Amino acid sequence: MLQSPRYSNSVLRIGLAIVFFWFGIDKFFHPNYWINAWVPQSVSLFAANFNIRPIDIIYISGVFEVLVGISLITNIFVPLFSSLAVLFLASIMFFLGFSEILVRDIGLAGALLSLVFWPRQRNY
Repeated sequence: MLQSPRYSNSVLRIGLAIVFFWFGIDKFFHPNYWINAWVPQSVSLFAANFNIRPIDIIYISGVFEVLVGISLITNIFVPLFSSLAVLFLASIMFFLGFSEILVRDIGLAGALLSLVFWPRQRNY
């Protein structure tokens, strides 16, 4: 009974939602930390061409991460937001390169991909 796909899907979604809520909300409380530690100079310079400040990048990513968390908790649009989150994590991996963050993000991307490909119950 405890090994049902329904429970495992819920546990996976809730666990990922906690991670995305944590990082998303933290971006609003500590934006300067995120700017200084995680926004590469090349990204800041590129965004400046479009009048986007580094703090705007942090706030936009924070809103996106909270939306992913809401999707995972409510079980609404999970494949869509999980796919977008995988692309988001891939962009982080691309811009930050090989580090402990890459290892974390590979694990998160794998968990999100499992939700993308999770069988959906069809109501005919």
